[in-house]
Amino acid sequence: MVVDYPRYIFFRRKIVIILDPMPAAGESLINVYKTLQKYGTLHSLHLVLVVAAHPDIDYIRKHLPEKTKLWVASIDEELNDKSYIVPGLGDAGDLAFGK
Repeated sequence: MVVDYPRYIFFRRKIVIILDPMPAAGESLINVYKTLQKYGTLHSLHLVLVVAAHPDIDYIRKHLPEKTKLWVASIDEELNDKSYIVPGLGDAGDLAFGK
């Protein structure tokens, strides 16, 4: 996955809030964080998640700074073999965009 934010030039000492409805395995969030690091040192990082599973949260905590704040509306128990949150919201992307 390639994450590129060319319009964001400078993040030094900024509070950054990343919204992700369902982080699944959490890898996308880690990639976003790594990309943001190229533009400066963040003052603080807040992740706002609608639904996450315990493995997501563990992965995110392991790969992001200790001071990262996680705001999670609902925590489900597990990920399936495709890294989908179970029970989750079904295919929320398809539901949101009418597919």
